[in-house]
Amino acid sequence: MEMENDPNDQTGSYVHAGEAFDRDMNYIPDRITSDGSSPWPAEAGRYRLAVSRACPWANRTIISRRLLGLEDAISMAIAGPTHDKRSWTFDLDPGGKDPVLGIERLQQAYFTRYPDYPRGITVPAMVDIPTGGVVTNDFHRITLDFATQWTDFHREGAPDLYPEAQRAEIDELNHWVLHHVNNGVYKTGFAGSQETYEKAYTDLWESLDVLEDRLSRSRYLMGPSITEADVRLFPTLVRFDPVYHSHFKANRQPLASMPNLWNYTKDLFRTPGFGDTIDFQHIKEHYYVVQTDLNPTQIVPLGPDTSIFLEAHDRDRFDTDTWGPGGTAPLPPKADEVVDPAHTPLHVTGR
Repeated sequence: MEMENDPNDQTGSYVHAGEAFDRDMNYIPDRITSDGSSPWPAEAGRYRLAVSRACPWANRTIISRRLLGLEDAISMAIAGPTHDKRSWTFDLDPGGKDPVLGIERLQQAYFTRYPDYPRGITVPAMVDIPTGGVVTNDFHRITLDFATQWTDFHREGAPDLYPEAQRAEIDELNHWVLHHVNNGVYKTGFAGSQETYEKAYTDLWESLDVLEDRLSRSRYLMGPSITEADVRLFPTLVRFDPVYHSHFKANRQPLASMPNLWNYTKDLFRTPGFGDTIDFQHIKEHYYVVQTDLNPTQIVPLGPDTSIFLEAHDRDRFDTDTWGPGGTAPLPPKADEVVDPAHTPLHVTGR
């Protein structure tokens, strides 16, 4: 692929020689709430969730929205898998514009509210449809608020992803997973020296070993039922062998060789609301085309064979109440949100 004048060439954006990777964790702190505590009330049809299926941070919001049945209350704008230094773009839509927001770039929603917005244009982002301005891009809070502030719009049988009795433990686990696993793969892949790489690599694998052990005792991270903790871990695990193992040099072993983590990943992949959000082609195109610091040729690998995600798992051996008391599986995805069957081994029919 010719690099000269390539808008996707972002050499120098991710890896800085001699330095450890340091993610900017400063996000727009606004929240959409149902209790009057913010100027953004939870209202059906008012907000649009901007995502890319390639991004693991956005993936968690897509999963949460599916599990809770918020598709009719919160519409979704899907950006393409690649972007330039300016912004994610809506190049998948006819005419290259999001049909609801009427914009070509997510950047436009940020600049509508903050003309001099100084930070990265990130997904996920909640956008206020009437004004066209971004409300928040705080991926940590968005899913928690989906679970707690949008309850009036949850589907019948929606799981309690953030049960009050477990919130302190979920928060502690999520904080640890964020820094050692979710972001740990990036610290490994974007390390700017051998020393920082080895430090991040060692921490990542020690952390995965901890999770391997934890998942030897229960079907899900918090016990017999799915919670917010699973929603946050799955997007990293499902990307591990297709991308992080090779692209980020996180190559002690494939995830598929770790029995508990791998069977857990396969289990969730076949659970409605998880695997049906995964677009492997978008995932690979994003990492291998955009991150030219690591892959200057922008060649996208053909493998691995993703049909292995559909192989049998052994998680049924544990006590199981997947959806929690009174909970049920979500309906199939909306017809216009079904992942391209050429991009996934999991073929579903939309509603």
